[in-house]
Amino acid sequence: MKKIVMGLLAGAMSLAAVQAMAADKIALQLKWVAQGQFAGYYVAKDKGFYEAEGLDVTIKPGGPDIAPEQVIAGGGADVIVDWMGGALVAREKGVPLVNIAQPYQKSGLEMICPKDGPIKSEADFKGHTLGVWFFGNEYPFFAWMNKLGLKTEGKDGVTVLKQSFDVQPLVQKQADCISVMTYNEYWQAIDAGFKPEDLLVFNYTQLGNDLLEDGLYALDSKLKDPKFKADMVKFVRASMKGWKYAMANPDEAAEIVMDNGAQDENHQKRMVGEVAKLIGDASGKLDMATYDRTVKALLDQKIIAKKPDGAYTTDITDAAMK
Repeated sequence: MKKIVMGLLAGAMSLAAVQAMAADKIALQLKWVAQGQFAGYYVAKDKGFYEAEGLDVTIKPGGPDIAPEQVIAGGGADVIVDWMGGALVAREKGVPLVNIAQPYQKSGLEMICPKDGPIKSEADFKGHTLGVWFFGNEYPFFAWMNKLGLKTEGKDGVTVLKQSFDVQPLVQKQADCISVMTYNEYWQAIDAGFKPEDLLVFNYTQLGNDLLEDGLYALDSKLKDPKFKADMVKFVRASMKGWKYAMANPDEAAEIVMDNGAQDENHQKRMVGEVAKLIGDASGKLDMATYDRTVKALLDQKIIAKKPDGAYTTDITDAAMK
């Protein structure tokens, strides 16, 4: 009997080893550090959703010195999380990025200003200092200012402060308004002592200035390989399953993110809850109206020179959601 049991265990271990060896390796490069913003991917890995699809996924955190577009161009990732503005600029510069899925169906970008400051409406921006993130995050802001007819350099416009990825420019009164995400820096401002009723909030989505954020992108050259394309279908299907689970179980999702290096559990729980509002139906499908608006805003601001061709595919999400 002992020999039979040992034989079964050995067989099971051998099968597991074969399955592990057979799993297709996929490297995902995030746009920022490990946090609730990317909960769906961490949940998909933790819960075995990728493994069930025959994938061995490595999730690579980002940071202030990491540009996802450069990482994938250099072969350091198979798929990246990126804002569409940055992805389309990179595509025009020769990195053939293709949007294969759009988990974030709404923008989380906002600008906040103290109500006791000089800004009461968009009409008051002129002549004042506005904090803006760069590294590809500045494009929605520039498109908004262009829509308002405001210059972003020189006189007769606004002064742009290259903002750090925190709320210190507002705390230290270096800027009249700063950029925040609904799920992150807004709450940092609240934790820093600002009260919701004391803040004027300009929400990009509500103003019709939202550009697509946190989409999944792969290289066009790799998508020509049927095997890689099939792997991306599996990856997107498992990722969106991860997002659905995270939306239904935000506290557990936050704990999983914490296990992967995030900080401040309470903040992560709050972040996952806020991110859930941006995921929509968790289909990962690209909304063409928002895509067209994003492209038009980038063209109007001359951030890109011409309308992109082949910058997205619906094949992946169509197959993943069957």
